[in-house]
Amino acid sequence: MSRTTIAAVLADGQPGQSVDVAGWVRTKRDSKQGLTFIELNDGSCLSNLQLIVAAEDAETFAAELAKVSTGASLEASGTLKESPGKGQRVELGLESLTVLGGAGEDYPLQKKRHTFEFLREIAHLRPRSNTFGCIARVRNAATFAVHRFFQDRGFLNIHTPIITTSDCEGAGEMFRVTTIDLEKLAEMPPRTLDHKFDFFAKPAFLTVSGQLEAEIFATATGPCYTFGPTFRAENSNTTRHLAEFWMIEPEVPFMDLDGDMRLAEDFVRAVVGEVLEHCPEDMAFFDQRIDKGILARLEAVRDAEFARCSYSEAVDLLTASGQEWEYPVEWGTNLQAEHERWLTEEHFGKPVVVYDYPASIKPFYMYVNEDAGERTTVRAMDVLVPGIGELIGGSQREDRLDVLERRMREGGQEPSEYDWYLDLRRYGTVPHAGFGLGFERLLLLLTGMQNIRDVIPFPRTPKNAAF
Repeated sequence: MSRTTIAAVLADGQPGQSVDVAGWVRTKRDSKQGLTFIELNDGSCLSNLQLIVAAEDAETFAAELAKVSTGASLEASGTLKESPGKGQRVELGLESLTVLGGAGEDYPLQKKRHTFEFLREIAHLRPRSNTFGCIARVRNAATFAVHRFFQDRGFLNIHTPIITTSDCEGAGEMFRVTTIDLEKLAEMPPRTLDHKFDFFAKPAFLTVSGQLEAEIFATATGPCYTFGPTFRAENSNTTRHLAEFWMIEPEVPFMDLDGDMRLAEDFVRAVVGEVLEHCPEDMAFFDQRIDKGILARLEAVRDAEFARCSYSEAVDLLTASGQEWEYPVEWGTNLQAEHERWLTEEHFGKPVVVYDYPASIKPFYMYVNEDAGERTTVRAMDVLVPGIGELIGGSQREDRLDVLERRMREGGQEPSEYDWYLDLRRYGTVPHAGFGLGFERLLLLLTGMQNIRDVIPFPRTPKNAAF
């Protein structure tokens, strides 16, 4: 049957119009007047369409109505009527009804509030709940907004490898990819693993970033961006960590750190603006049910001119704040979430870009400033936003061959393993810059959800790879 989405019916359907719909039952109730009301949702929007079986038709539909319960799937057709009910413009008077699949009394999503912890245990069913239906639609809108932003500015979308033999971040927390039979290996006497017997004949891993490969295309075809899955084998169970997540990474030739900061600010404001424009019903739900005030905060992010603050200035502000910090503040250490949120929520009262970080805490590929003394910094920047802290990390890339080789050795990387990357500096090197944004962190900002496991369809965390 050719069907109309419930979103289209509720937006444009007119009384007297015949429509065919299909979806899943949210509730069913009978009135004292003999009417039967069915709330139907097909996932196209947050709102349900009310289906009505008139009292005189109860016997006709009796067999099918007996199979209707919360969670059941059905298809129906009828004529739209003006609805006397509050908060609904039209309802559907049924003329035909077919239950496609029953649900039974053990259907887990009954009409009551379920905890997010419980819903994570049934990730295959949680998209049918209001909250996760909204998250799915906002995630979709944000994905489209990401591509629109870069495509409208002439960026090339690049698909970088998921399997890699290089560690971009130098942290070593990578998932190994191998075809070696580990069970047989465990039975053998202890010995050194010979990678020549492995599929790639050398150690291979799931990527932590597509940045290095994106630089290849940025220095050949111009501005480009990646948007794909990345992996971190970090044994962390916090509300901000996932083992598998999606990263957005633009890379731009002939750009310095100032241009990178402007690009990052424009990007955040554009994506927030598009989601507010295209998902008003879902965003109103988050504002009412998840995080009161999130709409106002997002509108402020969309409209604000982001503040700028050097790392050294940030350390001075934090030190002079009079706050008692869980993690001490001193020059040369990473800013923690509590520091980042104080800067953006308490001191500046809006998003802030912190730049020029100590070289000692940043990866080898960031451009080294000509600093005096021991406080050597790199042209790095982080975009901090209210409610989240760090949202984006980026930098101007080191384009001087000798400095890059020195930084690699200082960080424990062997330059010969990155010979192809060094070639980009040997042959036509140019200033260039880029940043990385974890998509799920952006979704935390957009939805007000507190746990990153709830803004990705199927979270991968330590001891958990279900579904």
